[in-house]
Parts: sequence; structure tokens; C-alpha cells
Amino acid sequence: MIALAACAGRSAVAPSYQQELFSTGASPFARTYDATVNETCEAARRALLSQGFLTTIGQPDTVDATKNFQPNADTHVVVSFHVVCTPGENATNQSIAYVNAVQDGYALKKSDTSASVGLSLLGSLSLPIRSNSDAMVKISSETVPAGKFYDRFFNLMSHYLNTVPRSAPVATDEVKSKPLAPSLIVNSPELTPTPIVVQTPAAATAIQASDAVAAGASEASAAAAPQPPHSTATQ
Repeated sequence: MIALAACAGRSAVAPSYQQELFSTGASPFARTYDATVNETCEAARRALLSQGFLTTIGQPDTVDATKNFQPNADTHVVVSFHVVCTPGENATNQSIAYVNAVQDGYALKKSDTSASVGLSLLGSLSLPIRSNSDAMVKISSETVPAGKFYDRFFNLMSHYLNTVPRSAPVATDEVKSKPLAPSLIVNSPELTPTPIVVQTPAAATAIQASDAVAAGASEASAAAAPQPPHSTATQ
């Protein structure tokens, strides 16, 4: 009995979570970059988009993406990427990217259902009815282990950080402001420009017509005025 118990103890497999070390050394799921948090996450987003991943709208410091695979007709695999960017030791120009990828496996399950219909008019005769239904069932879910998979992703992020132009903030000590000089106001009448009035052809014609009417009216009034009597000289 003791020997059987010892064999059973040796054959037992330790749970996977017992393999987590939680060490303080360099993490295979993280990489430090000389860039801001927004620039690092933007590089991660571009790296995933360039490899066919579908990204979702998230926060400026997180990136989520998925990609579907079909190894064969009855198997479906979904890889989900999750990237979190945090400030580094130098928060102004350094950041850390934490990456986690999960692989979910799906398999095609076929189920047959049958039923019978009895016809009372014909006795105990029954007709079998069969139907088939196929569905994708989730069969596995596992975090992609550390290794070259993440190294390739981090290297692609570095490529985009080095090639994509980045905006450089303006240093605060270089920004100088000066008050504007007061505007010079000329009050001298001699230096005041005379406004030029530009008349349109229609306005000029109307002015000429009004002048002609005024001239005709003055001539008519002069003709209607009584003439003074002429005096004759006597000899």
C-alpha cells in the first residue's frame, strides 16, 4: 500500500500556476523604450496592424487586438493581444510596454438528434426524423509562453519607434513672450488721408439726371419771373 501511494504521488502533475516564479529579474513580457507612453503604445498598435491583427478602440496607454487562425477544417484558433504602456524610470521620455497574448482553441462539434412521429391511423407506424447541428466549442485557452514570439513583437515595436516621426516638445526655457508695441495713432488733419468715393455707373447716371432736372427747373423759374419796366430817356 505504501509503495502504491508513493507511485501515485510521483505520477501526480503539479498545477501550471505552481510554475510561476514571480522573480524580480528581467521579465520576458516587458520591454523598456526611450519614448513616451503614447508613442510606445502607438508603435505597438502599428506593429499589430502590420501583421493583420484587428485592434479595438481603447485608452492611449493600452492596445487590444485579435487575430483568427484556421489550422484545419475542424479547428479554429484566436490569438488575443493585450498591451499596457506605463512610464519608466524617466517618466518624461521613457516607458515600459507589458505584453500578454492568449491563445483560445475551438473545435467543431457535431451532434445528431432524432425523433419519431407516430401515425395513429396507420397503426404503430413511426417515421424517424434526423437533424444535424454543428457548433464551434471552446476547448482550450492558454497564455502564449515567453520566448521568441514576444521577442519578435518587441523588435517590430522598436522598428516603428525608430522609423515613424515623433513630435518633440518645445522646451519651456526657449519660449519667450514680448509685449507688442502700442500702435501709432496720427491725429493731424494734414496727415489724415482723404477718403476716395467710387461711384458705380448707375449712381453716376442718377446724379447726372438729378442735375439736369435741377438745371431745367432753375431756367423755368427765371423765365416766369416778371421783367422790370424799361425807362426811356427824355430830351
